[in-house]
Amino acid sequence: MSDEHSHNRLYLTVWVVLLVVTVVEVVLAYVNLSIMLMLSTLVILSVFKAALIVAYFMHLRFEKFSLFLSLIPMLLICVILMFAFPLPDGARVLELKP
Repeated sequence: MSDEHSHNRLYLTVWVVLLVVTVVEVVLAYVNLSIMLMLSTLVILSVFKAALIVAYFMHLRFEKFSLFLSLIPMLLICVILMFAFPLPDGARVLELKP
């Protein structure tokens, strides 16, 4: 098996996994689940998809580990910004009355 053929097979496999996860996410929208369970599952699946995209299609899987570690400060900044701005504002929804 040639090296190019194995790379194509790897990318095709990752693409199929992404497609299956996307189909599962769409099906979850039509299944009668509690909101917390559905949203938690969707967030976990989205993080999994993002990790696959970053690892394989952005080629970070094949980079040095130090380059991968350089992404951690950006991740921390994003998490801090997420909790600083949208989360408190989104919590107001619990106080709204129909």
